[in-house]
Amino acid sequence: MTDFLTPEIQPDPERGARVARDDRAHVFHSWSAQAQIKPLPIAGASGSHFWDFDGNRYLDFSSQLVNVNIGYQHPKLVAAIAEAAARQCTIAPSFADESRSEAARLIAERAPGSLNKVFFTNGGAEATENAMRMARLHTGRHKVLTTYRSYHGATAGSITATGDPRRWANEPGMPGIVHFWGPYPYRSQFHASSAAEEGERALQHLRDVIMVEGPSTIAAIMLETVVGTNGILVPPDGYLAGVREICDEFGIVWIADEVMAGFGRCGEWFAVDHWGVVPDLICFAKGVNSGYVPLGGVVISDAIAETFEQRAFPGGLTYSGHPLACASAVASIRIFEDEGILENVRKVSDTVIAPRLAEIAEKHPSVGEVRGLGFFWALELVKNPETREPLVPYNASGPAAGPMNDFAAAAKAGGLWPFVHFNRTHVVPPCTTTAEEMAQGLDILDRALDAADQHVL
Repeated sequence: MTDFLTPEIQPDPERGARVARDDRAHVFHSWSAQAQIKPLPIAGASGSHFWDFDGNRYLDFSSQLVNVNIGYQHPKLVAAIAEAAARQCTIAPSFADESRSEAARLIAERAPGSLNKVFFTNGGAEATENAMRMARLHTGRHKVLTTYRSYHGATAGSITATGDPRRWANEPGMPGIVHFWGPYPYRSQFHASSAAEEGERALQHLRDVIMVEGPSTIAAIMLETVVGTNGILVPPDGYLAGVREICDEFGIVWIADEVMAGFGRCGEWFAVDHWGVVPDLICFAKGVNSGYVPLGGVVISDAIAETFEQRAFPGGLTYSGHPLACASAVASIRIFEDEGILENVRKVSDTVIAPRLAEIAEKHPSVGEVRGLGFFWALELVKNPETREPLVPYNASGPAAGPMNDFAAAAKAGGLWPFVHFNRTHVVPPCTTTAEEMAQGLDILDRALDAADQHVL
């Protein structure tokens, strides 16, 4: 593993204030009421930490947007981008580029089954958007099934496919999207008494939805392999194999959205490898190069690629397969292998995260459930452990979100930057985080949960 060098932090409040003023005056932030936010000016970052202009240093348990898998400022990745920039900054997608070709080969070689072609995008939303387009053209059908507990991006089609409340204000959206319930044993929609029963009943529910929607109208089922922002919902064993069976039975394309779960986050190159299943299309972004340069894409099966051998694919992007982005992906994949990052994720998960979170759950009445794998974990916080009433209501904001805000403030005061969503906090640090750093972060998390415990009935 690389030793990330953290420079001596020199507080510069005046510079930070200038950054904040310019941000407030000119930057329009996503997903926000502009007057109600106060973005923290960041001065620098290294490894698993970042710091502000006042000299406050934070251990990052969010990986920003669960994308800085390789850590901040990895020297080999920074050098690879500089080298690529010196060689060739950009070239149009219609040309064959060395970095693009190599990135595609390396990604395809690590994908399961016969997924051998890569269509590059600038990020995850464009990946899911184009995957749905491919599935529709390949099958000649128009409907796409996705779950209610999902996030697939914010372009026109991907936000319609999204199941969570970010979809609401963007409706009506792209026609043909149908939502259904995926497995969630802790809050089962199917009154299941075990994870196995949850998986079985969720598959029957999916079959029922297909029946009433009409199998001949359905182009694709798109699933986050492990649901990300909406809860780190790890599918019960057998569920994804069941989805594969259903798709094969009805001629439906299975799209695995691995934008968040892929490239080491679950301890494998792709999360589907954990269950030994093979989708028809895999969407990726985030961890492929840790967001050092925007990059995403779709890994395509031979069968779907064949559809477009003599028929033009009606889609494209000016920066598809950007040379700097692809060079960073090549370097990232090599670093993952040279430094044993997948092995680090598995080892630290098994020896530090899982046992320590079990202790924390036993100690704190606000922790209703702990779940996850790899460096992809969630603590579901509750107001009442017996009834499982969430610590804050679904999609809470303003005063209703107070208990979660109290927890987050306590974590930040302790030097930990948390990832919170609704009534959950996620443990999703960079995949390069060491066992010692992980233990330190979990100790801070433990103390911060005292704030959540104050709201337990």
